[in-house]
Amino acid sequence: MATRITDSFNKAKSEGRGAFVAYLTMGYPTLEASVQAADDLIAGGADVLELGVPFSDPFADGAVIRSAAYKALENGVNLDKVLEAASQIRAKHPTTGLVLFTYYNVIFSKGLETFAAEAEKVGIDAVLSVDLPLEERDELIDVLKPHGISYIPLIAPNTPLSRVIKSAEGLENSFLYIITVKGITGERKELPADLAGHLDEIRAAVKLPIAAGFGISTKAQAEIVSQHADGFVVGTALVRRLGEKGKLEGDILP
Repeated sequence: MATRITDSFNKAKSEGRGAFVAYLTMGYPTLEASVQAADDLIAGGADVLELGVPFSDPFADGAVIRSAAYKALENGVNLDKVLEAASQIRAKHPTTGLVLFTYYNVIFSKGLETFAAEAEKVGIDAVLSVDLPLEERDELIDVLKPHGISYIPLIAPNTPLSRVIKSAEGLENSFLYIITVKGITGERKELPADLAGHLDEIRAAVKLPIAAGFGISTKAQAEIVSQHADGFVVGTALVRRLGEKGKLEGDILP
């Protein structure tokens, strides 16, 4: 199993910072633009990329990413095209962690074994399935593992610590994605007052790195979160900027 995700978090830690995990809705505003944005993000300091597969019912996402998914679908972008794009990104960036961010129906419809084999071929390191609960994830993990692909658990704010610990068990080359706020994705001016304590508690209880996401949009917020987590995730702010300008340039985070 490749260790690009683990290596990325370790490198960030050695440099005294949180790992920057960046999300893109692949195919928005075009597939070519999102591939270029991946290059720009890595040049701008992203350690791990989450490649979002557009889905017709992205219930976990706010207006910006939901709209982006619909546009990507209109552009004809599907799982196969995202995997093709991942292959291009991997060829140019051999050490960057790549996470496929999707909903379970998308990969189940393709066939788990077929999906896992193709994902391995293009250099995917891990899969995050938004709607796959802890009790049902083994059917996917058992297929991914022989192909050297890990799984990223998504942890809701109200998840009991005992369940968080269980979610981290048996995973390698992975991290826990800790949702910072209740509700859907989207930029927030302020993060919850109790977030620091919540992250500290989880970080002390699990061996995997933890990255906090949902609502983080500025460098200042990322730095605050990184004091209590091993990394931070930025999605909506990047997708919005990409939609407005057609590309990402300059400082990635304001």
